[in-house]
Amino acid sequence: MTDIKRRQRLQMLGAVPAVAAFTWTREEAVAAAEQAGEARRQAAASNQPYTPRFFTAHEMATITALADLILPKDDRSVSASETGTTEFIDYLISEQTDRQTAIRGGLAWLDAECLGRFNKAFVDCSDAERRAVADDIAWPKRARPEMSQGVRFFNTMRDLVATGFWSSREGVADLGYMGNRMTVWNGAPENVLQKLGVSYD
Repeated sequence: MTDIKRRQRLQMLGAVPAVAAFTWTREEAVAAAEQAGEARRQAAASNQPYTPRFFTAHEMATITALADLILPKDDRSVSASETGTTEFIDYLISEQTDRQTAIRGGLAWLDAECLGRFNKAFVDCSDAERRAVADDIAWPKRARPEMSQGVRFFNTMRDLVATGFWSSREGVADLGYMGNRMTVWNGAPENVLQKLGVSYD
């Protein structure tokens, strides 16, 4: 977590489909991202804070901090939370009732771990303290056995953050994705048509 750049994260996340751990299809995830983004934009337009559908204010703050640790702002793109990823996660989990206990339990585990180490909740920890905890759960093969619950939670959150980020407008721009755009094709060059002995007439 400490020295990995966003491009390297993308390559690692690309090795496994980000939505694989969930029952949603990619199309449903994109639709959820659009709905969550629209709810966020409406809240901003009315100068009202986003109203969570499932998580508490503290849980939303924790998810925001963790999302920005996983995908921070860099010289290429904005941070995960700036794309509405936190709202996306809230929207998705509010619909997936069978996953709510595990996610909420993971957030509680994260706070308990930080309280045990630093005597404060995750959101109140410094960046270095947050990274210290993340380093212990971000790499399953290197994690100690007693960190297994944290590892499972982090893997889930990493997938949710990646799905939310790269389903957003900013995330698509970050990828440099060029598909689904109207283009103009004027046909094959005239010299090629002549060589083949064909025409469009």
